[in-house]
Amino acid sequence: MLSRKPRVVVRKSNKYIRMQLISADKLGDKTLVSVISSELEKYDYKGGKCNIPAAYLTGLLFGKRAKEAGFDNAIFDIGLHTPVRGSDVYATLKGVLDSGMPVPHDPAVFPADERIKGEHIAKFLQNPSITDNFEAVKERIMTEERKEKEEETATV
Repeated sequence: MLSRKPRVVVRKSNKYIRMQLISADKLGDKTLVSVISSELEKYDYKGGKCNIPAAYLTGLLFGKRAKEAGFDNAIFDIGLHTPVRGSDVYATLKGVLDSGMPVPHDPAVFPADERIKGEHIAKFLQNPSITDNFEAVKERIMTEERKEKEEETATV
């Protein structure tokens, strides 16, 4: 790529959302960081793995890992996905941004906060614990780094 910045690549299947940080090289692309939405189970996420809340949490986890690996900016690449405002593809971008990793974007494309938290799913299923689970998983993802660093300093 002309900018020489890595790309945040988002790909969706019927079951999962995969995110990768890819850098272009003369010999071929290199994957630097990778996250798949099935990893959310490690954080006790109980929802679907291919909906808007899962997309946001996958983006949050991806952004956190990319920052820990030393990458501080990138370009968003949705490939052949149709760019639809409020879609789960843009929920992943919101998660990346909320992790603290800057990516050029237009805030008008993000889903509403109610949809990111899964309130529409909780209302449909008449199960308010869905939003509580989302918030708990979000907190676990954000505090995981702090716990790992505290454990490292305690052992040194």
